[in-house]
Amino acid sequence: MPTRCHLCMGGTTVSKALRVCVKCLRESPEEALKIAAEGHASSRRMFGLPPAPPRTSGGIPCTLCAAGCVIGEGELGYCGIRGNRGGRMYTLMKRGKALLHYYLDPHVTNCCNAYFCPPGTGAGYPRYACTRGPEIGYYNLALFFYGCGLNCLFCQNWTHKKVGEAPQVSVDELIDMTLSNEKISCWCWFGGSPEPQLTFAIEASRRIHEEKPLGRVLRICYEWNGDGNPFLVKRVVETVLESGGNVKFDLKAFNPNIHKALTGLDNKRILENFEMVYRSFYDKRPGLPVLAATTLLVPGYVDAEEVTDIAEFIASLDETIPYSLLVFYPHFMMDDLPVTPWRQVIECYRAATKHLKRVEIGNIHLLVI
Repeated sequence: MPTRCHLCMGGTTVSKALRVCVKCLRESPEEALKIAAEGHASSRRMFGLPPAPPRTSGGIPCTLCAAGCVIGEGELGYCGIRGNRGGRMYTLMKRGKALLHYYLDPHVTNCCNAYFCPPGTGAGYPRYACTRGPEIGYYNLALFFYGCGLNCLFCQNWTHKKVGEAPQVSVDELIDMTLSNEKISCWCWFGGSPEPQLTFAIEASRRIHEEKPLGRVLRICYEWNGDGNPFLVKRVVETVLESGGNVKFDLKAFNPNIHKALTGLDNKRILENFEMVYRSFYDKRPGLPVLAATTLLVPGYVDAEEVTDIAEFIASLDETIPYSLLVFYPHFMMDDLPVTPWRQVIECYRAATKHLKRVEIGNIHLLVI
């Protein structure tokens, strides 16, 4: 039997994890978000994570992401990898290491940006691409971080929450592995999301960019929430720009209340960082976008109204910024929802293309004809 909204008792598409509908999130956000918060707390208890970012008076502030934790004695930060012990900040990572695992992903990968990036198209050859067309026979080194500053109830990579099981990897290990394999032409940091361990990613990216042989193509890319410390975000994109890579922001919703219901936090920092990256870097590499966006079309929540607002925001900066609409697959706490219906995909695509020139549909194989 379909879940009904606990506020309006409506029968529209409602996730059992949220228990409120999109209409109530837009029209009665204070009440609706209280109910949604219960779903987030439940999802985090399973992993021993705090139900919300701690705000303990006299605690230690963490500024790595928009969660803005102030961590009291004995508490964990929202990401689950930092805490306060004896009045001092500690991390689960050993010095010089990160909580991550890595693997080789053959090109052309399942990257959401493959429709415009060098390994998918040969764009930027020979400076940024190994071949004039798709880089068949080459690899992306996929770098999966544990931990995240958001709590997406639909997370496709929810195992990042198992921080206690995470391997610990050093910068030297990644560099040695990459330099020994000339077929690696990309690094892509994702997860989870890189923000809680962004200083490691910055250091590793800088070193591989400096230590690789002259003339070797090795692009640095990020797939992230985009809610990191703005100073660190700028440092990230400097290496991305120089290497021929790109940064993909997951713009999960535009309405801050819908965003908070789906992810646990609002999207203010994310939108600010997106605009900052555009204004600081987009024009410095014309013809090969350094910035792109995606939106997962969550049934019942991320509809044409949300996509219109996102597309208008992107277009207010530049209508040529690439934008992908991703078909949703039921997973994690929102496994009771269906795959995105065709009608929703078409409506959202039409909404986006009214404002943007480069719109793609990703995960289209999930749609049943």
